[in-house]
Amino acid sequence: MTLREAQQRVDQWIKNYGVRYFDELTNMALLTEEVGELARVMARLYGEQSAKEGEKLNLADEMADVLFVLICIANQTGVDLTEALEKNLAKKASRDKERHKNNPKLKN
Repeated sequence: MTLREAQQRVDQWIKNYGVRYFDELTNMALLTEEVGELARVMARLYGEQSAKEGEKLNLADEMADVLFVLICIANQTGVDLTEALEKNLAKKASRDKERHKNNPKLKN
């Protein structure tokens, strides 16, 4: 699935099951909540925190939750994520083409 297709599928899901989009600020709060849940799983899987007894750690599901809400925000604000990502990658390629190669902190 492409980003454009994902935006269309999320929009269709909202129309079929979600009644309507939550307002932009509510979705921003939900995005923050979902990022926090992703951070919790990352801290337990890759950090020093241990999981609580019976706690389910589904990294892919938490990432998908973040992506879903981000797509909702893009849809309701008229952002084409494919176009935005293409422009962002071009900007990074131009701006940072030597920056990371010359960073002594990234050398082995």
